[in-house]
Amino acid sequence: MPELNKQASEARAFPGVLVTNLGTPDAPTPAALRRYLAEFLADPDVVNLPRLIWLPLLYGVVLPFRPKRSAEAYARIWTPAGSPLLIQSKAIAAALSKELAKRVGKKVPLALGMRYGNPSLPDALLELAAEGVTCIVVLPLYPQYARATVGSTVTRLKHLSTPTLACIEGYCRYPAYINALTSNVRSYWEKHGRGQMLLISFHGIPKQVALKGDPYADQCMETARLLAANLGLHDDDWQLTFQSRFGKAEWLQPYTDIRLQELAVRGVKIVDVVCPGFAADCLETLEEIALRYAESFAAAGGEKLRYIPALNDRPEHIQALAELVMARFAD
Repeated sequence: MPELNKQASEARAFPGVLVTNLGTPDAPTPAALRRYLAEFLADPDVVNLPRLIWLPLLYGVVLPFRPKRSAEAYARIWTPAGSPLLIQSKAIAAALSKELAKRVGKKVPLALGMRYGNPSLPDALLELAAEGVTCIVVLPLYPQYARATVGSTVTRLKHLSTPTLACIEGYCRYPAYINALTSNVRSYWEKHGRGQMLLISFHGIPKQVALKGDPYADQCMETARLLAANLGLHDDDWQLTFQSRFGKAEWLQPYTDIRLQELAVRGVKIVDVVCPGFAADCLETLEEIALRYAESFAAAGGEKLRYIPALNDRPEHIQALAELVMARFAD
């Protein structure tokens, strides 16, 4: 009996893993988007404006109109199994759980929680608590740190959680991650040939946020530079761009959609686009890049925009994530 109690105690003391991602609406409908956007855009880490100014705009201007447009965009990529982001995040979590069990020699408590929407962070913490976890390694699926992503997640977890948290706050230059990106692009080129230009596109942030010290832009450049070097590209073979801006403020430039139109006008016919900041395919990759930007590129005179899928649950990606988690286990 004492030996059994010792084993149970050791199992409870073993660190758990919380995999997090941004989140997704529950359905591609205006009502579901209204709930999701209200939670997302009310976060002060996402929209850094005085609450007395922003909240009336959010509830009086944004939420009455934007959910319908966003629902139409989600409907273009929604699958019978649900949101691509949730599907891919679950696949990453499941594959990571198997990889960690292989490395540790036993099952590691692991849960998936979204910063906004479902499955929620509180539900994920309850899932880990039910397994007796008292120390959590948090793996936000954001390779480049930004206050609006990793920072917001950490803030939320500190308000919610009593366990000890060890957060992986970005891995923009981690060798195994860069190697996984490189392998992914090379595999795509081996199957489909190489386009005339590679755009390395990241989600943008407002320029003022970067000027105030957010390291995100520098980390995007670091990832892009390392990826291009690994691929053996010359400076005129690739470009770094930023996508997904909204509102009237200036965001990080160059803008992906504008640059694509410029390339088409210059006579570039085939452009490949990879998005290293998105660990899992989602609205911004599957609808914005692969559909909407492809259409605008063709309208401007281009022939083909080819989107290179996110790492998702590729084995090299899962191995890189497992290495990151195991390193925090050892801390």
